[in-house]
Amino acid sequence: MMSPNLSPDDRGSSHAANFRHTPLQIIHFIGNFLRIWSVYSMYSYLSQTGASVVLFIFSCLVPSSILFLILQKPWKGRPLSNTQVVPSLINGVITALYYILWGVGLKSCGPVRAILAEYSGAVLGVLSAVLYGRKGHIWKKVGGLFAMLASFYFLSQGWATATYSPFSYNDSDDTEGKTQEILNMKSMIAPIFAGVLSALRRVITRRISLKNQLKRRLHAITIASATCFLFPVAMWDMIVGSSSTNVELPFSVWAFSSTILFGVILIFYVDSIAEERLHMVFSSPRHLMVAGGCLILMEIFYKMDFSLPGFLICCILLGFGIYEATSLERGKKENLNNIDVGDGIFDDQSQSQRSPLPT
Repeated sequence: MMSPNLSPDDRGSSHAANFRHTPLQIIHFIGNFLRIWSVYSMYSYLSQTGASVVLFIFSCLVPSSILFLILQKPWKGRPLSNTQVVPSLINGVITALYYILWGVGLKSCGPVRAILAEYSGAVLGVLSAVLYGRKGHIWKKVGGLFAMLASFYFLSQGWATATYSPFSYNDSDDTEGKTQEILNMKSMIAPIFAGVLSALRRVITRRISLKNQLKRRLHAITIASATCFLFPVAMWDMIVGSSSTNVELPFSVWAFSSTILFGVILIFYVDSIAEERLHMVFSSPRHLMVAGGCLILMEIFYKMDFSLPGFLICCILLGFGIYEATSLERGKKENLNNIDVGDGIFDDQSQSQRSPLPT
């Protein structure tokens, strides 16, 4: 355990480490900015053309899976065991369901609600605490869960939009992205559940891959499995859609290319670097702060129906909820070699002390 009273040499080494991490933090911000930019381009494409979410996701996953397989070559190197490949294939099904639910939520709720709802994966931390955690931390985690639910409720009531925010008094008739009608909590179910699935797939990935290179090889298998699982769903959607109405998938170079390159491929490597080098997991207040800054920039750039005070209140509540829901004893967090920080789930790296996955 490190002493809280750091010597001047320790402080100097800490500042030097922070300085060394600055380029990685810049890369993390740029990667998330490009990913969120691709989300806005995807939202504009889906809302303007009325294209099928499943067909769009499938069309993006096909080249993404091919590129991942080419880059990682999971068939080369040390052979993968069935205990690693089979969970990766199952993880592909979870990934496919995540993309479908998240795409549906994006189309119905908009980018701000869909992106912030991804952080609902922190509820797995509450479940792990209730099922396997110490009794002293349960109420703190439950309080964090209520804070997250309050944030999502305010988002569903339009607090982040200038039209419905109680903190906005300006006429927003001239905004290009004006919300037509107020949403309700039911409309947030799809993106919130997608966030839980996204966290679950990351937890499974951490449990079956302890080495970074192995993690990337298994991720290529996961994306390929998700593409194969989506194939019959996309074909069914195309057949049913074409039989009822004349549904086609218009092509947009920027929407497809940005989703493939930034929304699927680049963000995986950026988040991997952040987790491995910066110890910054997805469902964390620091990650939320980066995403929040990017969302503010994109909302202003796209001239969306946006209320900054309402958005900040929702983000603060969500960040506080995530912080409380994913908290352990603060004094033990320095021991990073023995503790793996997951999306709300903190797993002992010792194989003999691993607890089962929450259900």
